[in-house]
Amino acid sequence: MDPFQRVTEWYREAQAAGQSQPDAMALATAGADGRPSVRMVLLKSWDSRGFVFFTNRDSRKGSELAANPRAALTVYWGVTGRSVRAAGRVSRTARAESLAYWATRPRESQAAAWASPQSRPIAASTSLEAAQEAVLNRFPDRPIPLPPFWGGYRLRPDWVEFWEHRPDRLHDRLLLTRRRGGWREEVLGP
Repeated sequence: MDPFQRVTEWYREAQAAGQSQPDAMALATAGADGRPSVRMVLLKSWDSRGFVFFTNRDSRKGSELAANPRAALTVYWGVTGRSVRAAGRVSRTARAESLAYWATRPRESQAAAWASPQSRPIAASTSLEAAQEAVLNRFPDRPIPLPPFWGGYRLRPDWVEFWEHRPDRLHDRLLLTRRRGGWREEVLGP
């Protein structure tokens, strides 16, 4: 079984069923000290190379990934009673991939990426609004460039687990573990 094809199928079914924000995922990282940290990010794409998300590389998650390039993720689609979990090594995407995604973002989101000192204390949310407005004014008649501190990451999974809810609590769990030339399948107890 191709896990990425199944993710595509489940994602589309969640979209069709009306799942709010079907690309929301929990991303867990740990710094050099081993302390875990989890937060919600957007899963922007996936293919046979892995799962892709974008962020400020100076953020806490960016710093943790620089110190310990392994992570885990969970996507949960409550409307269909399904989730996908995965864990593996994380690497930066190519700049061209970051640029391509950056170009699809609304100007206000691009300006916010420049304006926000992500994961660091700020005086007030009004200071962010002023900083965003300053970025928009700095680039009034041209595209807002990709910040040097912002880009994509790809999690190449060692394993992917598919979970489906059943009302009797005998949930279906299928674990796919990466092996040379393919994936090994195992059914897990709920």
